Amino acid sequence: MTITTTPPGVRPGRRLRRTALLLLLTLPGLVWAVVRLFGWERGVLVQLVAFTPYAALWSLIVLGVTLWSRRWLIAAVAAVTAVLFAVTVLPRALPDADRGPATGVPLTVMTVNMFIGAADPAAVVGLVRRHDVAVLAVQEFTPRSAAGLSAAGLDDLLPYHALADEVGTTGSGLYSRFPLTGQASRRGDGGGLQDGNMQAYATIQPPGAGPVLVESVHPLAPYALRAEDAWRSDLAALPPADSGGVPTLLLGDFNSTLDHAPLRDAVSRGYRDAADAAGKGLIGTWGPYDKLPIPPVTLDHVLVDRRIGVRDVQVHGVTGSDHRAVVASVVLPAA
Repeated sequence: MTITTTPPGVRPGRRLRRTALLLLLTLPGLVWAVVRLFGWERGVLVQLVAFTPYAALWSLIVLGVTLWSRRWLIAAVAAVTAVLFAVTVLPRALPDADRGPATGVPLTVMTVNMFIGAADPAAVVGLVRRHDVAVLAVQEFTPRSAAGLSAAGLDDLLPYHALADEVGTTGSGLYSRFPLTGQASRRGDGGGLQDGNMQAYATIQPPGAGPVLVESVHPLAPYALRAEDAWRSDLAALPPADSGGVPTLLLGDFNSTLDHAPLRDAVSRGYRDAADAAGKGLIGTWGPYDKLPIPPVTLDHVLVDRRIGVRDVQVHGVTGSDHRAVVASVVLPAA
């Protein structure tokens, strides 16, 4: 006799296993989306949250699988997860209706992490020349970097400097086409683990514009659990944009993406992220690192005072560096 029906207990067990698998695919994404939405990242989640755009893409795959499986309750959870990710991630790929003032004095700025001095000076100077950059901020800026940039002709293009070069990862610098005033540097919080990173700053005044404060930003990276407090402290110490004072530009390697609550808090203190405003906020600026399969994330930013307009942002690779350069065209208030 031929058996044409499934023995009792087989189908329910298989169905239960499929349901459990779908839940395992769906629930971590929901937790991730909620942590990101409310800024609850702590400990190991700080590094993980940097990869939120990739989790957002994965949530769409999970949604498709749950819909195909007709597990409607789980599919509803997957849909909520995908919507939460879309709300937090998708706006960075869309230009803002409000990019700030469209008229004023145009200025092109650039920031690049020199990767402990290993970035090719000629490549950096080539970008400055090609994009008519007027202000350059550099991080992980060493004496070797300073000498290399000078030899490559940067002083002819940007003759005014505020330099705090150091051996290792902590150095910082600013180069400008315009004279600098009040140039200095401040050291961030090393958290007792190392010397904090230097952050060079100065005030420029391009012709036709009022004075503008520029800072080369480099908070300590949350590379270990014990470095998290210093990372948060450095981001919290970034100067707020003073609506009654001089407009501010913050350029650098923030060691944070817009999925990190401390960076969003910094932006909320009177700034806009230039790449986000231009609809290019999902372009990766760091990675893969040391040939490891780490997908690129957006750690380098140009934050502009909300009195400053954003025209465009471009991201360019730099030979020898694990970071890409960010070039931003902005509009300063006229004097």
